[in-house]
Amino acid sequence: MASASPLLKLGQCLTGAVSTYTITKQLGEFIWLGSNKVGQPVVIKSARHFRIGNERDILRKFQAKTHLRPLVDEIIDPADPPAVVLKHLDDDLLNASNTKKLNGREIRYVSKKILEELKVLHEDGYVHTDIKIDNILVNYAPPPQSEDGQRFTDVQLADLETTVHVTSSFCKDRDGIGTPIWRSPEAQMGLQWGPPTDIWSFGVIVISMIWGDNFFIFKPKVPRGHEDYEIGIVARYHIYFGPFPERFADLMDQGTLRVLSLIINDVPPEKVKPFILASRREISLEDKEFVLKIMKFDPRDRPTAKELLEDKWFDAI
Repeated sequence: MASASPLLKLGQCLTGAVSTYTITKQLGEFIWLGSNKVGQPVVIKSARHFRIGNERDILRKFQAKTHLRPLVDEIIDPADPPAVVLKHLDDDLLNASNTKKLNGREIRYVSKKILEELKVLHEDGYVHTDIKIDNILVNYAPPPQSEDGQRFTDVQLADLETTVHVTSSFCKDRDGIGTPIWRSPEAQMGLQWGPPTDIWSFGVIVISMIWGDNFFIFKPKVPRGHEDYEIGIVARYHIYFGPFPERFADLMDQGTLRVLSLIINDVPPEKVKPFILASRREISLEDKEFVLKIMKFDPRDRPTAKELLEDKWFDAI
């Protein structure tokens, strides 16, 4: 985002259309923790950038229909920089998963909620574009909980700043989207993307939930910012879910196809570890079958959110 100067300040009072808010802590460059006039926590996003208004508009359109993190208010004083007030939740799914690995029932419950949110967006022609585990927010169920009880009372999809319609210039122009290790192959390689890109990212979240312990299957060995970082991600696509199907080449120009071929040919055969061969000790047969339905290189082969919600995998909730 563009610079948010002048920044909001700790202790600053903001006036919204619904309530007044006091800034209590800065969480990020453009994100603050605040409280309303009765002391309830809220999250405030503020920046001079169209994404603030975009998230506001998307939430106004969809939040009554699905489990998106709700828009609570919009700041009217000060009017500059633009600011929105969002619901505060207990945690994000990345931290929740790292703190205590999710059990099978919890993984299915969270997955179902995410898919319900994506179904609403996708059926209206919208793409979230930044589906990742830390963009899933949760509220914890109050104790006591049984051994197999549900840990979460709410699962909500957050950060809709870059959510766009498939007819938008951002989609038509194949703009770069998302976070590399969660990004679909088509988005990673600058090809045309759409709702199926969110489905791939959802599949990566499922894998991360199953393994837990901060596991990111496509994370390269080199740090982000290294010249081989994104090449390493594409190589790991091939290592775990390859080979790329021949028809995937239909989506690429010759230059992109040559680059892909070079990356794949640089992976020694002994490094290939097909996900389909993962042992029962690593992943249950039911979980593996569900993941393999999702992780298709060609976006035309991926199931929709609606189709996945009808999968027998969810019978175990």
